[in-house]
Amino acid sequence: MSDIQERLKESSKTCLDSYEAWNGNKKDSDGRENLQESIHELRKVISRLEIEIAVSERDNSSNKPIPIPTHRSQNKKDANSESILPDHGQTEEQNNRGRNNNGGGRRQQRSRKTAGKKAD
Repeated sequence: MSDIQERLKESSKTCLDSYEAWNGNKKDSDGRENLQESIHELRKVISRLEIEIAVSERDNSSNKPIPIPTHRSQNKKDANSESILPDHGQTEEQNNRGRNNNGGGRRQQRSRKTAGKKAD
């Protein structure tokens, strides 16, 4: 008999006995605590059984495991990789910086005082 099967039988019997004792006297706090403890133990056994089922299914499946995808930051490090985006994955600011950069000089910026005024 497997360990899980034995634990399941014992915990279910204990839980049933605790329930019957509590059901006979619902005002008894010790009976309620015993029932809660036995329910908790039963849940632990059930969780272990679910894990065993999942492991068994995984072992029986003939599917190949799904590969773990690389993180997005890995794509930025690979300069040789191609992008499906027309701008090669660059942001709009990066694209504008490349277009407005005439020979390495800086762009001229208007001061705040003259930025809103029209030239006459």
